Amino acid sequence: MTTAREIMAEGAECIGADEPVLLAAQKMAEMGVGALPICGTDDKLKGVLTDRDIVVKVLGAGKDPASTRAGELAQGEAVTIGADDDATEIMRTMTAHKVRRLPVIDGHRLIGMIAQADVARALPDPQVGDLLEALSTD
Repeated sequence: MTTAREIMAEGAECIGADEPVLLAAQKMAEMGVGALPICGTDDKLKGVLTDRDIVVKVLGAGKDPASTRAGELAQGEAVTIGADDDATEIMRTMTAHKVRRLPVIDGHRLIGMIAQADVARALPDPQVGDLLEALSTD
């Protein structure tokens, strides 16, 4: 079965927990992505910042994106997937945690990101439907 390492987008770039959300938005625009992992000064993953987080939790709340730090938006422990986990495990993790993107970890090191679309391309059609349905319902 296909592993996370085989279907991930490599070279995931972090936004530092102490860096401003405005910088994260600029990085997302430059890279053409909708999410960035949040990393602490210890290089450990603190969470994932999405474009929706920026709109709802910063702009929608009337906060200044230049003074709001990315780490302020990290919630709890980040949901991740191991580099050698297979597509079925990725689907299970996304479904159980209702997330559309997963950081891929090899040991304690971030090595890539997997989006819902990456998994959909790796799974047979009936499983793709199950994943989309699970992530589309409340």
